[in-house]
Amino acid sequence: MKHHVAILAAKWKLLEKILDGEKTIESRWYVHKTNPWNNIRAGDVVYFKETGKQIEAKAVAKKVLFFDKLNDRKINETLKKYGRRIGISKENSKFYSGKNYCILVFLKNVERVAPFQIDKRGFGNAVAWLTVQNINKIKIK
Repeated sequence: MKHHVAILAAKWKLLEKILDGEKTIESRWYVHKTNPWNNIRAGDVVYFKETGKQIEAKAVAKKVLFFDKLNDRKINETLKKYGRRIGISKENSKFYSGKNYCILVFLKNVERVAPFQIDKRGFGNAVAWLTVQNINKIKIK
């Protein structure tokens, strides 16, 4: 079991939607294969934080789906089937056009955690997903 940190854009209020149970699938859309592609499995723990803030929640990956070779038709089908549970509004759907890969992480056991900071050094400046064997390796105490 691995631990992951999903960094969310605050402007879309995704963390709030996850905690409220409105968003039950975390999605990642990429032009190129990027972490967590083939690096997350059911049973892994995903921690959530908004950009510039502390980790505030965690969940268990109930199921993970990987989609590749996307085109507009496949993207629209995926959004139609899963969009509400992903937390995508119609005005944000244009963001997904041109993406080649999609990862859907179905969430269970969502819970708020005592907020804590992490050390992202070594993962890159604009990274939006981290994977570690144990969250305590990057947790700032």
